[in-house]
Amino acid sequence: MLIRALGLALLTALPAAAQDREVDLELVLMADSSGSITMDEIRFQRAGYAAALRDPEVVAAIAGTAYGSVALTYVEWGQFDSQDVVVPWMVIDGPESAETFAAALMEAPRRARGRNAIGAALMFGRALIEENDIAGWRRIIDFSADSTGNFNGPSIAEGRAAALAAGITINGLAVACRDCVTSWDGETGGGWGGNAGLADQFRERIIGGPGAFVVTAETRATFAEAVKRKLILEISGLHAGRRIAAE
Repeated sequence: MLIRALGLALLTALPAAAQDREVDLELVLMADSSGSITMDEIRFQRAGYAAALRDPEVVAAIAGTAYGSVALTYVEWGQFDSQDVVVPWMVIDGPESAETFAAALMEAPRRARGRNAIGAALMFGRALIEENDIAGWRRIIDFSADSTGNFNGPSIAEGRAAALAAGITINGLAVACRDCVTSWDGETGGGWGGNAGLADQFRERIIGGPGAFVVTAETRATFAEAVKRKLILEISGLHAGRRIAAE
């Protein structure tokens, strides 16, 4: 009896992090930190996500989910061996936790660099979801990039297939124009600012899963609004049409 009582006391004393926390959504925010992205652009991207998380409409969308909470982590990706968890998994259940996440996002240094490795980034995102201690009703990798070039590591098709096989949806934020520099195209599907076909490349090669969609940020001025719109769609379980990448 005493041993059983002590065991029960130990179990109930375990911190919440040691038990699977149920939330409506597990969401990996994956931001481009490859060699084409300057430090100023890193700060700009993070500021866009921080502003969106602080927005009352996003906080209201979280409150309106079945559990009233979502789990987020923010990752910057570069080459095949350079993915950095900028903000680890955090359960967001109101304005206070949203503010904590946003503040942490703006404080961390940049660590991910190198040429595009989208396939490796998608596999990294899958592992973050599969290996955490959170039980989400929905699971999404939210992937942003200014091209679909894949210069090292696993192919995009391999990374995408691994995520879909785990029941994870991949949505996209196509950053079609940062500073509207000259466009270019290559065999790897790369493209810089002004790349009007980038959203189509995302649909064909990257996104997948039930309700997968792409939101396009066409200018620096519209980036934060695009991030906010995308987060509201993902958190609320809505989507901008059924846009599934070709198999």
